[in-house]
Amino acid sequence: MVRLVFLRAVGICVAVFSVVLGVRSAGAQERKPDLVLKGTITEKDRETYVEVPFTVPAGVVRVSVDFHYTGHEKQTTVDLGLVDSEGFRGWSGGNKSAFTISDTDATPSYLPGPVRPGVWKLLLGVPSVGKGVRSEYVAKVYFAREGERIGASTFGAEAVPGPVREGAAWYRGDLHMHDAHSDGSCTSEAGKKVPCPLYKTVEAARARGLDFIAITDHNTMSHFDEMRELAPYFDRMLLIPGREVTTFDGHANVFGTTEFIDFRLTSKGVPTFKALMDEVERKGGLLSINHPGLPTGSACMGCGWSVKDTEFSRVHVVEAINGGNMDGPLSGIPFWQKRLNDGFRVTAVGGSDNHNATLEPQHGVGKPTTVVYAKELSEAAVLEGIRAGHVFVDATGSRDRAIEFGASAGGENVMMGDSLKVPAGVAVKFRLTMTGLVGARAEVVRDGEVKALGDAVAGPSETREFEEVSDGKRHWVRVNVRGSDGGLLVLGNPVYLNF
Repeated sequence: MVRLVFLRAVGICVAVFSVVLGVRSAGAQERKPDLVLKGTITEKDRETYVEVPFTVPAGVVRVSVDFHYTGHEKQTTVDLGLVDSEGFRGWSGGNKSAFTISDTDATPSYLPGPVRPGVWKLLLGVPSVGKGVRSEYVAKVYFAREGERIGASTFGAEAVPGPVREGAAWYRGDLHMHDAHSDGSCTSEAGKKVPCPLYKTVEAARARGLDFIAITDHNTMSHFDEMRELAPYFDRMLLIPGREVTTFDGHANVFGTTEFIDFRLTSKGVPTFKALMDEVERKGGLLSINHPGLPTGSACMGCGWSVKDTEFSRVHVVEAINGGNMDGPLSGIPFWQKRLNDGFRVTAVGGSDNHNATLEPQHGVGKPTTVVYAKELSEAAVLEGIRAGHVFVDATGSRDRAIEFGASAGGENVMMGDSLKVPAGVAVKFRLTMTGLVGARAEVVRDGEVKALGDAVAGPSETREFEEVSDGKRHWVRVNVRGSDGGLLVLGNPVYLNF
């Protein structure tokens, strides 16, 4: 039985619940290299190329190298390149000290392509070295295998990079966008409809003030290489490699892996969606069911979700809001809440599903915005926050609307996405803080049933509290915030009771 009690509304900010722990950089704990290659360059090597061989074992999907040498101050220069077991893979000269190569992407100056086992060679060009100078070089070589990260990103490592930004915070982003690598289009300088360059999407996201974006072209990974090239320039924003796995029975975004995912599900069921899920999990990926409320048919095959015998215990994320589909028959919220009522803990996210980066902001990138509480701004941390359900969706893509929602019982505090074990008869206290929502109204959603929570918000930041006496059974409780016209402004993820 629910006992909703409106206790107070005050214009103060409330700290994030203590369940969120301290920050530790994912890039701070440097992964040990698989190989360390050392050697000496002397004047006899001047104007020659020194080959440094190393063996890439079977099963490696990414090779990353971090290279340094001494003697810079003595006019020594050592340039860097690479040959794999079959031929030339790139030359960065003196402009880079680290690089990474995989089947899908590579550091600019290097070529993406298959990582085949065998003897590879670093190419060290020596245009200059002083008389009597001994230059000592060290090359750290990292091998990533299926599903393995190096550093904080599935993109691998240039010297095992750390996060884009350190510190725990609510980070704002868009998880669903398309460009020229699939069916994204925009108007060219001559006024023609053309495939829209990926950098236009990144520019639009920057203009929107987003902290992270995932580019999710259909079934392909060709955009990963271009994203890697753009990332160093757009270095205040996290670029997450993703893709939209587009099947005849449903569409789903996959994050957390740059490796190939077989999307070829057929009416004969070979391979099956279970096999696809197995592959995603084996490769360390995170799958999100997209726009399940849309109709499916010849105009958009698989847009709605009709995969038979979906194992929802393995589906951790659902795109509850796709573009402007917040309420009504095209909304994904009923589909998501049905999964919650069936006993599954599934995180709701939003995605603009943008196909034209030049659209006006009210229709473009970042509407809606998915807001994730993460220990830092890195791919690993953002995906960890999504898995945990520490997420709310800013449905209209504002820059500053925010909520914090959590509960406490028996001395334990939790936030959105977390679970409390509460025996029957014990009171659960809930707390909602709303920021940037003057004039809006909050509502509590408990197991799909909706109840208003107080009057309209009067101040720039306002806190509401209510409590419920546990019946010892399983329940989920979350909040929405709606505008004066009833339109959805913010969707919150649940606190779970006795799940």
